[in-house]
Amino acid sequence: MPIQAQVYVSNEGTGTISVIDSRTDQVSATIELGGKPRGITLCHGDHRLFVSNQLGSTLQVIDTRSRSLIGSVKLGDSPEAAYCSPDGKLVAVANEGDNSVSFVSTDSLNVAFAIKVSGKNPEHAVFSPDGLSMLVSAEDADQVDVLDLVSRQQVGSIKVGERPRGIAFSPDSRTAYVATENDSQLVAIDMRSRSVKGRLSVGLRTNGLVMHPRGELLFASNGGDASVAVVDTRNFTLLGKVAVGQRPWNMAISADGSKVYVAAGRSHAVSVIDVATRSVSQTIPVGRLPWGAAAH
Repeated sequence: MPIQAQVYVSNEGTGTISVIDSRTDQVSATIELGGKPRGITLCHGDHRLFVSNQLGSTLQVIDTRSRSLIGSVKLGDSPEAAYCSPDGKLVAVANEGDNSVSFVSTDSLNVAFAIKVSGKNPEHAVFSPDGLSMLVSAEDADQVDVLDLVSRQQVGSIKVGERPRGIAFSPDSRTAYVATENDSQLVAIDMRSRSVKGRLSVGLRTNGLVMHPRGELLFASNGGDASVAVVDTRNFTLLGKVAVGQRPWNMAISADGSKVYVAAGRSHAVSVIDVATRSVSQTIPVGRLPWGAAAH
């Protein structure tokens, strides 16, 4: 099976990865890891899956062809979300226990460098599409921290609201979006001026974000009302909401932009949204407490 036909879901309650065949939207395999796998990411053209695990504070490396564990990298304390750089050379993981971001080389499978952040309990550390900067959200903060990846240091912070969670960028890197869970808002940031340019209420306890490949639609999960909001980024307006499973959290979108896979933690399932119809086309039982999702 080609790697692009698969979606991977981390289940922190059962210590497993569910492998979903996106052609049938059914679980085709389960990978046993143990611990509490959370952050999960794929790099373009790479057959490996990278998963952060609370067990031993490690980044686990899985060969998606053999579905076996082939490596493990020690990270900072209590790692959470994981993201691959645009060039595929680094995987960044936010470490909530020591307020840092670890950058792992995908070539050597070692921590190439780490950057301390001022926000407490960082959860997401997301690369801008141009690979020059990064935004880091911290659950016990009211700002996102700005990292310069050329100088490898924090260069500022942007006040957004209480308990920032998911982050997404426009394809041109000029606009970033941040979900502020306690404020139940979606915040738009002008990255050139590093200032907030808009706020939008899209649901209750907004947390996860994923951008459509063309950049015209943004999807935001609302943990408090079991929905995913669909936002038109061209005029920053709410187009509608899709009812999904309980406590929707992190999401992945298919490469062609036709489906959004939503980890619904308290439903122990993944809700599949058909983007064209803006409706749930499938509910897929997975492991307990699905946390993250990744798709090629």
